[in-house]
Amino acid sequence: MTELIRLDQVSLWRRTQEEFSYDLKKTVLSFLEGKYRQPSRKLILDQINLTVKTGEKVGIIGANGSGKSTLLKVIAGILQPSSGQVRVKGEIAPLIELGAGFDGELSVTDNIILYGVMLGFSRQEMKERVASILDFADLEEYAFAPVKALSSGMGARLGFAIATDVEPDILILDEVLSVGDESFKNKCQKRMDKLWGHNTTILVVSHGLEYIRQSCDRAIWLNRGKIRFAGSTDEAIHHYLTAVQQDLDVGLHTH
Repeated sequence: MTELIRLDQVSLWRRTQEEFSYDLKKTVLSFLEGKYRQPSRKLILDQINLTVKTGEKVGIIGANGSGKSTLLKVIAGILQPSSGQVRVKGEIAPLIELGAGFDGELSVTDNIILYGVMLGFSRQEMKERVASILDFADLEEYAFAPVKALSSGMGARLGFAIATDVEPDILILDEVLSVGDESFKNKCQKRMDKLWGHNTTILVVSHGLEYIRQSCDRAIWLNRGKIRFAGSTDEAIHHYLTAVQQDLDVGLHTH
């Protein structure tokens, strides 16, 4: 099996929210008063080493804020790591923050072409796919409406339809199947099952541990930006749940 994704010693620092809200006047004043301090930064990913091979289905689990979505964004090339190296071979379809790349002023059709080109497909290829994408997303009547006229649910449906219309080498999923109504969820699930059955390499972040257990060959447990365990799905889930239980016990004893 070929190695499709490789991360070596990948770390990512992010500035914290309070530091973004610093205004210039405050900074200058505190500087003059000798109180200026370096803006605080937070380590979101901490020396991640990871390899994923062709056709593998890998689940990523962990508590909120453990760095799961950030890890997906680094692999998808949406975020650049602060240090370390990320290597990815093949076409990636990232289903993260569906529709984040849309231009509100352009029509739905133009956005489909633009989004596809961003994913690495040719304009001609995307023009040929417009009809099937609109059909899947149930948005035929919005073909020439600007994207800003769509509700957020419609935008998410459109994002899902574009990203999964092609069969990518690597599919990156972030808690994505919560979009749309029941009939659309079923449609998504069918399409996902098809991709799952093929040789597509899949990375999925989910709080649905049962879903990870059933769908993935192996799992990675992330905690505070570090990989605490990588291996069989059952073991990863066991380690994660044990840690959650220990935290609860500690919490109970301290009160």
